[in-house]
Amino acid sequence: MEDVHRLIIDQIPPLRRYARALLRDRDMADDLVQDCLARAMDRLHLWTPGTNMRAWLFTILHNQHINAAKRRSRQPDRVGLEVDVEEMRHTPPGQGAALVARDIRRALDQLPENQRQVVLLIGLEEMAYADAAEVLDIPIGTVMSRLNRGRQRMREIMENDETPVLRRVK
Repeated sequence: MEDVHRLIIDQIPPLRRYARALLRDRDMADDLVQDCLARAMDRLHLWTPGTNMRAWLFTILHNQHINAAKRRSRQPDRVGLEVDVEEMRHTPPGQGAALVARDIRRALDQLPENQRQVVLLIGLEEMAYADAAEVLDIPIGTVMSRLNRGRQRMREIMENDETPVLRRVK
């Protein structure tokens, strides 16, 4: 049993990273991961030893995300300003990498959710296509086409991203 708990604990950082990239809200992502882990512990008897624990946990996280999104869509809209202070503290000013990361985040934000999920699972979490297909409960061919379309769309967004130039006003 301790080995199973170690397998679960080892997956917490990738689950958090994926949830944060998916939701773009640290608190909501942490809540999602917590819900995922609680459900996994509740349903641990359903996991088959020797199978892919990572894919099983990501499937639970994905399903929890879908269910939460459905619940949120039934609630009235809330408007707020989200500022990731922690991220701002760790980004040294003037670094090109920070600008590229910002551009990638913006491009990801513009993708349809089904493409963003595949790009994040394969690009960020380095999941195999078959594992991503299992997590999302879609055929591997669909994973490949969504990944291709998502990458192509991101390229288009980033190539056409014309940041306004500041001009001196007299």
